Amino acid sequence: MYILKRDALFEVAIRPEHPETGTTGRGKEKEKRMFAVLKTGGKQYKVQSGDMLRVEKLAADAGETVQFNEVLMLGGDKTVVGAPFVKDAGVQAEVVDQVKGEKVINFVKRRRKHSSKRTKGHRQKLTLIKVTDILASGAEKSGVKAAMGAGSVSATAVTAAAPKKAAPRKAEAKAEAPKAAAGADDLKQLSGVGPALEKKLVAAGVTTFAQIAAWTDADVAAMDEQLSFKGRIEREGWIEQAKELAKG
Repeated sequence: MYILKRDALFEVAIRPEHPETGTTGRGKEKEKRMFAVLKTGGKQYKVQSGDMLRVEKLAADAGETVQFNEVLMLGGDKTVVGAPFVKDAGVQAEVVDQVKGEKVINFVKRRRKHSSKRTKGHRQKLTLIKVTDILASGAEKSGVKAAMGAGSVSATAVTAAAPKKAAPRKAEAKAEAPKAAAGADDLKQLSGVGPALEKKLVAAGVTTFAQIAAWTDADVAAMDEQLSFKGRIEREGWIEQAKELAKG
């Protein structure tokens, strides 16, 4: 007669005659299977070769083999406890599929003044894996891809380290702003003229105070229309200022 003893992740059938020693009714000692306690996604799992389990989503595709290097304990014929991890030990597993966990319903109800309620559903993204091998040593040189969480810094570091293509220079597409010729006056000395307005004047070919001082009424009207000054020239008194500034 067998009874079931529930372990952390699986059920183990043992005989009631020898529940702790693991011996059969005929006095033969039962072979102890090797197991490991690994850590991934902030959780700990006790696994043996051939076990299927779901862990927090890993950055791997179905069919890939990954290796868990954070092994807290090895058990079987000999028990090894890590501090905190067992050196050079690892657990290799095959990624079976990327799945989702059961839906979790979050219901919030507020009473009295608020009198509102809200229901939200969530399904955690998980990875279904099958444990293929438990390495007591040699994990560091196995060459198998390390198991990393899909949202971990290590998983995203590979993408961030990839060289990026240089963006096309916007300066090439835009025409360079016109520059004042050598010997040009500082038009910002005129009332109400700043760097932006000075660029407009230079673009229109106005670079000296003498040019502004020689403007006629027709020139003022044309400049108002061309640069949308809206009477600024007369209002600010540029011509009179330019005459004084041109004298030096």
